[in-house]
Amino acid sequence: MRVLGIETSCDETGIAIYDTEHGLLAHQLYSQVKLHADYGGVVPELASRDHVRKTLPLIQAALTQANLKSSDIDGVAYTAGPGLVGALLVGSCIGRSLALGWNVPAIAVHHMEGHLLAPMLEDQPPQFPFVALLVSGGHTQLVQVDGIGQYTLLGESVDDAAGEAFDKTAKLMGLDYPGGPRLAAMAEHGENGVYRFPRPMTDRPGLDFSFSGLKTFAANTIASTDGSEQALANVARAFQDAVVDTLVIKCRRALEQTGLKRLVVAGGVSANQHLRQQLHDFTQSIGGKVYFPRTEFCTDNGAMIAYAGAQRLVAGERSDIHIKTYPRWPLEQLTAPG
Repeated sequence: MRVLGIETSCDETGIAIYDTEHGLLAHQLYSQVKLHADYGGVVPELASRDHVRKTLPLIQAALTQANLKSSDIDGVAYTAGPGLVGALLVGSCIGRSLALGWNVPAIAVHHMEGHLLAPMLEDQPPQFPFVALLVSGGHTQLVQVDGIGQYTLLGESVDDAAGEAFDKTAKLMGLDYPGGPRLAAMAEHGENGVYRFPRPMTDRPGLDFSFSGLKTFAANTIASTDGSEQALANVARAFQDAVVDTLVIKCRRALEQTGLKRLVVAGGVSANQHLRQQLHDFTQSIGGKVYFPRTEFCTDNGAMIAYAGAQRLVAGERSDIHIKTYPRWPLEQLTAPG
């Protein structure tokens, strides 16, 4: 089954074609980073308008890349939530309309299920069950995954997501949007141990996260420095170490609580190299294994939506003709396909 995937939940237009027998056939991505940079963050109306401009040309590019015609597509998967409602409506309307015009089934996909299943696109995918850390600009969650659609929420952020904390702290440092990757790059030049940030909510039981306090701690620390490039690099290093240590501690607890040794890490922050190294070292120390998507599939992309949608379409699941979007859509509301 060949499935066209459409991802338009925020500021990236992602299109892909996934074949259930032959794997990923095409992958196209357009980022709106330059569009939003002048505003220091995503402007929802501008994001929606740009998705309108880019989605259909990218679909045609994906068909050309895969050497396919529209008549070769057997199903359409589109992100229905969570995300920006206007952006979601663009992809949902286009996806549902194409499915109707092509007379093929359509499926509404949960954005975070797409991220969670992104490592399945790799040559050595994880086997169920596993614990997943979903860590991005909008979400920080620990989930026990027993199968597709079989999700148990173990813990989540009670305020800022980890990626959001990265971006806000980067803004305090005067770094351009998107700040998270720039802060991580600056942290590579920071000196270890100059500053010590707290590891929030690790001094008590549980698997929930809180990162908003780190932003305040960073603001106070920045104000106490001379503002030099090295001083800011030292702050970036201490901030990143605090976030990564917190995530590792919580992952350790989640694996201990569930008795599992397989860990999947997905979402934009999963591209952070320091986080990858620390989680690799930790899982190796307990005889476990950690799985990441390739870097290009850590951020929003159509490939993860095409894959997730294909699993549900093959099982016989379908979305009706009514177009519905879910700006807020708890992952645990999903059920197993079939």
